[in-house]
Amino acid sequence: MSLVPPRSPRAMSLSPVPAVSPGGVVAVVQVTSTADKEHNWQQCSALVRRAAERGARAVFLPEGFDFIGDSPQQSLALAEPLHGDIVGRYCQLAKECDVWLSLGGFHERGQDWDSTGRIYNCHLLLDNSGAVVAAYRKLHLFDAALPGAPALSESSFTNPGRELLPPIPTPVGKLGLAVCYDLRFPELAQALRGAGAQILTFPSAFTVPTGAAHWE
Repeated sequence: MSLVPPRSPRAMSLSPVPAVSPGGVVAVVQVTSTADKEHNWQQCSALVRRAAERGARAVFLPEGFDFIGDSPQQSLALAEPLHGDIVGRYCQLAKECDVWLSLGGFHERGQDWDSTGRIYNCHLLLDNSGAVVAAYRKLHLFDAALPGAPALSESSFTNPGRELLPPIPTPVGKLGLAVCYDLRFPELAQALRGAGAQILTFPSAFTVPTGAAHWE
């Protein structure tokens, strides 16, 4: 887990916007998720509490914070709706710790689950009262065929989102919500920036080869 002060958007080579209010620190949580949801919850909740104790106003969790399944079939079986147990736990945690929580990629059984049998990759934002203030569903799904490795096809079991959300005001600045592979589509970031986003979020769960390629 790393704790960093919010960066001023004026450091970017883009049109100026009001500076981020320095109302505390931002915590970025890194974990290795597994298919064991209880294990992942214990890891994440402990780090959120630790960040809150150190003065964080907002805590950011990665894509797949809830779990990483061993197969698409397992991911579908483990997925929950927004009103399920996992989101309920994090809502209570945000309230108890008095922090905003960015839940970077939740495996969501949406309202169309019964008809599609597919899930959404959903980036949730909770405020410090425990309320869900935004739910962005990943627009760009990750399909890749890597030499010598199994093909990756998020679109085979995941529905794409349908809209880009406007930036959300928070105690650390206006957040633009995205997820992982959205990073490859600069028009999305430009649209969020043009709408006033001061912080762009791309919570990610990379494989080793794709992660290295992204950062390269």
